[in-house]
Amino acid sequence: MNSRVLLLACYELGHQPLSLAWPLAFLKEAGCTLEALDLSIQPFSDEAAARANFVGIAVPMHTALRLGVQASSRVRAVNPEAHICFFGLYAWLNAGVLLAGPADSVIAGEYELPLLELARALQAGRDPASVAGVSTVSTRSTPHLARLRFPIPERSTLLPLERYAHYVHNGRDALAGYVEASRGCLHTCLHCPVVPTYGGRFFVVPAETVLADIRQQVASGAAHITFGDPDFLNGPGHALKVARGLHREFPEVTFDFTTKVEHILERRHLFPEFAGLGCTFVVTAVESVSDLVLRRLEKGHTPADIDEALRILDAARVSMQPTLLAFTPWTTLDDYLAQIEFIRERGLLHHIPPIQLAIRLLVPPGSALLSGPDTREWLGELDPEAFTYRWTHPDSRMDRLYEQVSARVELAETSGESPLQTFEAIRSLAYAAAGRSISSNPSAPLRPAPPRLTENWFC
Repeated sequence: MNSRVLLLACYELGHQPLSLAWPLAFLKEAGCTLEALDLSIQPFSDEAAARANFVGIAVPMHTALRLGVQASSRVRAVNPEAHICFFGLYAWLNAGVLLAGPADSVIAGEYELPLLELARALQAGRDPASVAGVSTVSTRSTPHLARLRFPIPERSTLLPLERYAHYVHNGRDALAGYVEASRGCLHTCLHCPVVPTYGGRFFVVPAETVLADIRQQVASGAAHITFGDPDFLNGPGHALKVARGLHREFPEVTFDFTTKVEHILERRHLFPEFAGLGCTFVVTAVESVSDLVLRRLEKGHTPADIDEALRILDAARVSMQPTLLAFTPWTTLDDYLAQIEFIRERGLLHHIPPIQLAIRLLVPPGSALLSGPDTREWLGELDPEAFTYRWTHPDSRMDRLYEQVSARVELAETSGESPLQTFEAIRSLAYAAAGRSISSNPSAPLRPAPPRLTENWFC
């Protein structure tokens, strides 16, 4: 029987989905008939779902998971016999809930090879539970953590880059590509979705494969490349090799990457070279300016380190784009106000989209946070439909502030309000929640609008 495979991506921060491109390249080897849809842009197709024997749903993030579950219901409605497999980080975090509901199987880790073997098993009529790395209702497997032989991602059938997030800076609007030079992470921050799957391991993608993928995206018009690795500097030698190769072949192409605050400090000598090779900004998980919160998350940096990282990047003329975890069970009102003033005093208002001030800690069923020493003090029941545990802040003012800030950000998004106005509105809400007059401390001069992608960074 010729297996017909439908792969669905749901949301990947505005990037052309690599979670489709790599499985498509692997599945070619199975001789399957392949279709792929990016539901963040394309409509669901009843016809494609009805044709499929095997439907793979990519869930690298929480938003993708929730949209993927909705898509799986539509698949079931038109094709009850199709095998539905969820794959990616959030598939593993939520394996129990998924296998009790919409999923026939779940795959995590270096998932492409198990996906390929699962397609072959289904084609041959074999039990999916017999495939290494595949979890089913009857058999639970561990994440597949073995080095893969990576083909070049298959992008020819995906939507063009014009449909995805663009790179903007100083009036320049350019198409942006997306690659990964490594997967997994050496670090074990407790809130990170990578940790339960990879457990401190990471795997590099051969530089030749990464550069070949960049080459095909530049040929399609990309003038900027995002390295989407959980941390580009886990392997600094590999990162430099790829960045040098990119610049040597395409000297006009710029790039960005993600790395930890502690890596900025440890690898500070690399940033002038990265800037010279075309790096224009770095995404880094600042998360909080509270020592307590940073310790509870096991982030590996301090508030003072954040300032030092900013100085290092400023000296190299590389912009910092911080990400925040604004609401946690340990974040006090004073902490929230301190974070707002930290942003003002460093002139970072253009660098942090207002949505970052509304991000609330997510605790999926497989989260490493569940092993924390004080979990019983704040953790509520699992909400299986939302794929997270509920939690309540010990200070009810913080939960009310979260609702107010979230509503204000949503209003700003729909009204087109300027981010600076939204920031001041959030600042006012925070000071009112604390029963305090707004600080009269002068803000620093605003830094110029940094280079960025047109899709704001959140999960």
